[in-house]
Amino acid sequence: MKFSVIFEAQLTDPTPEREHQVIRDSVEQAVLAEEMGFDRIWAVEHHALKWYAHMSAPEIFLTWVAAKTSTIRIGHGVVCMPFRFNHPVRVAERAAMLDLLSGGRLDLGAGRGGTVQETSLCGVDRDRTTQEVEEALRIIGRAWQEDELEYHGELIDIGPHPILPRPRQTPHPPLFLACSRADTLRQAAELGVGALVMGFAGPESIAEMREAYDTAVAARTGDRLVSTVVNDHFSVLCPTIVLDDREQARRIGTRGQRFFAQSIGHWYGGAGIPDEAVDGSVDEAAAMRGAAEQVVARLHEQNIPVRPTATATFNADHAYGTADDAIAYVERLRDAGADEIMCLIQMGTVPQEACLETIRQWGAKVIPYFRGSAR
Repeated sequence: MKFSVIFEAQLTDPTPEREHQVIRDSVEQAVLAEEMGFDRIWAVEHHALKWYAHMSAPEIFLTWVAAKTSTIRIGHGVVCMPFRFNHPVRVAERAAMLDLLSGGRLDLGAGRGGTVQETSLCGVDRDRTTQEVEEALRIIGRAWQEDELEYHGELIDIGPHPILPRPRQTPHPPLFLACSRADTLRQAAELGVGALVMGFAGPESIAEMREAYDTAVAARTGDRLVSTVVNDHFSVLCPTIVLDDREQARRIGTRGQRFFAQSIGHWYGGAGIPDEAVDGSVDEAAAMRGAAEQVVARLHEQNIPVRPTATATFNADHAYGTADDAIAYVERLRDAGADEIMCLIQMGTVPQEACLETIRQWGAKVIPYFRGSAR
């Protein structure tokens, strides 16, 4: 099993000074992750999502981290693939350059960037995003394996051109797709790319998603594969704060997740501005339940069906507590079918020292437990 850290670059009170600091803090965390034995980092791509994600240029962030490290893998988790965000040939060129300069450490994930806030910024046709993501993956897979790329598809037409440079990894870096629903899991399996499962619903939901993915892998005919290389890697999100003080870790982690849920709800569901107040006396479990109830009420007001996933981000049953608590939770994720644990540590209200200490605790106690060694 692999272990990674994923970065959104979230922050409360996003002044320019605090924004600059959170990016520097994320770099510090990424460098420490290599030192503590993590296998990979992932960086998202989002645009104009104030509070929720200030990581708008992950290719620059990842290049900076790659230059400061030597072994940890560098993951786009993910590139927004609709063509008006990123032309697929430009993605192939930039990613190949990063793979080359990092010594073959790149992983490339694809996603839609489907919020109204983001698509309206770049003039993206929201009705075409799913098709454009798939077509982009197909173009990139071919661009890295052919002397000259020529592509004539339903959505884009590219005459013959060499795509330069070529990546260090042969035939190319592993490809992934962001997955949060059964249909994207099926799509990833049929395309032959790994699944980056971004859900908060917990191990039971992960087991169902793994079953859906494996069923689609077993049933695929190969006619939709985007490359000659198949990647069936299944990575799952794991929100976590680990400290010696269990209650402090749970309080910090749950508060950070509440900010995460409120900020994502603001852009994906029309919720209000996230509550940035931090009060040590607040019952965070009760606050999470209250926030989830508000989401359900808003959905009812807008006549939107309330699905089980609607309040998943408010589920606080994650790896918050001591290293032993984290180990027990990871065992549940492993048993559910996780090939990789993507640690979500950097949430808007979490102090930098708690992020760094969590990475240290995972490296000293949690990761060695699953590898049969101790630091």
